[in-house]
Amino acid sequence: MAEPPVIFKRTKSKPSQRGRIATPDLDTAPTTGTEADAEESPSDVAAKLKKKSRAKAKSTLSFGGDEEMRAQEGDGEVFKLKKSSLSRKLALRNDAPGIAPAPFEPAITARSTGPTYDAAYLNELKASTPSARPSMLADETTSQDADVLMDIDSAAQASTLTSLADADAAIPSASSILAAKQKRERLRATKASGQEDYISLSLTKRDDYSKGPHPDSRLVREEDELGDADDEFAEYTAAQERIALGKKSRKLEALKRREEMSEMIVDAEEEDEETREWEQAQLRRTGVRPESAEPAPKPVYKPAPIPSVTPIPTMGAAMARLTQSMSELTMSHAEHSAAMSKLGEEQRLLEEREKEMREMIAKAEEKRSWFSAFREWIESVATFLDEKFPQLEKLEDEHIAIIKERADMIAQRRKAEDEDDLTLFFGTPPQLQPKPDEVDELGRVVPSANSAASRADRTAAREGRRLRRRAANQQKQREEEEGYSTDASLAPADAEDYRVAMGKLMAEAKEIMADVKAEEFRDPNLGLAKWFGEWRSKFDDIYRGAWGGLGMVSAWEFWVRLEILGWNPLERPRSLDAFNWYNALYKYSRPRTGDDEDDEDEPELGPDGDLVSAMITTALIPRFCRLLESGALDAYSASDVRRLIDLAEQMEASGVERQSLKFELVLKAVHTVFAAAVAATETSLAPFLELNQPRFDPAAIPARRRFLTRRYKLLRNLLQWRRYAGDRYGLGVLATRLVTSSMLPVAETGWEVGGEEIMRKVAQSLPTELLPPALAGLLRSG
Repeated sequence: MAEPPVIFKRTKSKPSQRGRIATPDLDTAPTTGTEADAEESPSDVAAKLKKKSRAKAKSTLSFGGDEEMRAQEGDGEVFKLKKSSLSRKLALRNDAPGIAPAPFEPAITARSTGPTYDAAYLNELKASTPSARPSMLADETTSQDADVLMDIDSAAQASTLTSLADADAAIPSASSILAAKQKRERLRATKASGQEDYISLSLTKRDDYSKGPHPDSRLVREEDELGDADDEFAEYTAAQERIALGKKSRKLEALKRREEMSEMIVDAEEEDEETREWEQAQLRRTGVRPESAEPAPKPVYKPAPIPSVTPIPTMGAAMARLTQSMSELTMSHAEHSAAMSKLGEEQRLLEEREKEMREMIAKAEEKRSWFSAFREWIESVATFLDEKFPQLEKLEDEHIAIIKERADMIAQRRKAEDEDDLTLFFGTPPQLQPKPDEVDELGRVVPSANSAASRADRTAAREGRRLRRRAANQQKQREEEEGYSTDASLAPADAEDYRVAMGKLMAEAKEIMADVKAEEFRDPNLGLAKWFGEWRSKFDDIYRGAWGGLGMVSAWEFWVRLEILGWNPLERPRSLDAFNWYNALYKYSRPRTGDDEDDEDEPELGPDGDLVSAMITTALIPRFCRLLESGALDAYSASDVRRLIDLAEQMEASGVERQSLKFELVLKAVHTVFAAAVAATETSLAPFLELNQPRFDPAAIPARRRFLTRRYKLLRNLLQWRRYAGDRYGLGVLATRLVTSSMLPVAETGWEVGGEEIMRKVAQSLPTELLPPALAGLLRSG
């Protein structure tokens, strides 16, 4: 039995698609009846035999339905394929008898495309063709093409399919089940062993391909999926088409196919100018018709042009032409000579410019190499300072602690002596009443802060210090020393402890540089001064723009602070120019050039200005202020005030202006010290003034004199500093406050026994604008 015709499903054409008529095949030209029979294929003959045996006739077109289907659909006309007018003209011309082909057209000869079938051969073919499909084995698998639609036309074919389906639905026997299980086991074992049960036509295996970035994961990224994009291009690959098996579905498919073909034919018949031109171009390419049917135009004779008459040249014209050519050549030569001279000048300028560029490149390379070495050295200095600065700051804090402890000891002793003197002529306040002496287990008296025994010990110690001072200075009388000695010296044991602590501090200061072997780090003159001086001499403009002098001062600060470590300018007077850093910065700020090296006069300041004043404001003044506030300045000591004024004058002579912010810090620190001394006096005197119970005691008169004399000395020191610093931060108000709140109440209690004498001295020392009205009234009435 012949195979049923295969129907291919086509998608609907796009509206913008134009129909194209292909070049007619020479092999498809019409032939005679004998030749047509001879060209019929075996499938066509089998289709004719099958048509005769069927009860209902079918259409000869592969895309057409039977007459019954058309009758049911209400369509009485048979669908015919329409051709374009040009293809019909070509067919008519090829079929017209007696018309010889054009000389430019190739001769078309009919030829046979296959063997000739006679009646005996067809009978033999029909007898050998089976009338039913062979049965399929249970373990065989069939593959169907999803793109091919099997058209089942006869009832016999439907019955065959039904019998096959029933055979598949039958219950298999035990032997077939056992055979299927064994086959699955063999397949599983083959798959487990990594062997394939087929011979692949590919030269590579599946394992050779990449499995993506995560082969063991069951989650596959979208970009790692391998496929042919059937879902994306399903509209063009017919992946979504289904095979119609039912009769109704087949009718619908056939109707849909006819509609699509009708639309395609209508689109093909709609010819436009572009389509017609394309068809003409295709015909011209095949050589079927001439390029143009119009005759070629006849050539028109055109005579050759006659040349114009050329006159014979004369001597004058030739000479004029030569003269003009000569002048043009002369001008051209002059222009070329000027251009050559100009090019020579440009070449000379370019050579000079090249020389300058080479010098600039050499200087830039020298600058780069020097700054590279300078940067490496600065980095080494920074590393050195990062390591040494914490050690220096730790020793500075220890020095401040020592100074503060010494000042606290002197202040506590002075306060105790003032309270002893106030007790003698004011009485003892309740909070200072002596307690019974406490004794230890051996019967010794335990010292107390305000006990009678402690007071006696302090008095004896004070007398001993006075005797030592009197023995050291015999020309001073006892009455002059009484009260003027503020006992700023320490006891022998405390003085020894202070000396040992300072010695230990200086030894530790030397240990900071003990492990440094390089001279350029031990002496800044060999390191900082050398590098920064070379920078200033070679690249002065860069040095000025980068403020190189201030940068050197900030780096030199470590060596300055290390040199002044442990120095108290009020205890050990020493001028600033005695330090090494002062002389080094003074010389660096005044560089000597080649012209004035032998000049004995002092050189002028360099571009940095006076770096000594910059170092004083950067390193010395902050350190000095910390010393003053920690107790290095004793407000009752006239020598400390004199040395303080001397140091301030040295700072001014070194270039530090009195109106500068750094110098204001010094003035503020000194005012803080004097204000603290006045406040301490008021604090000590307040409880005694509230008590005010004078008693007869022969020692009360010298005690009052000593107390007033100490305050008078404090007032003189305050006024001396005011004469230098001016009335900054209210120094005059502070002096008036000291006289009014601390001296006048004590002097009034013993006005006849020494109070009036001392207050007259106070009035003579005070300026007129600072004299309190109460004191002036007492002096006038007295």
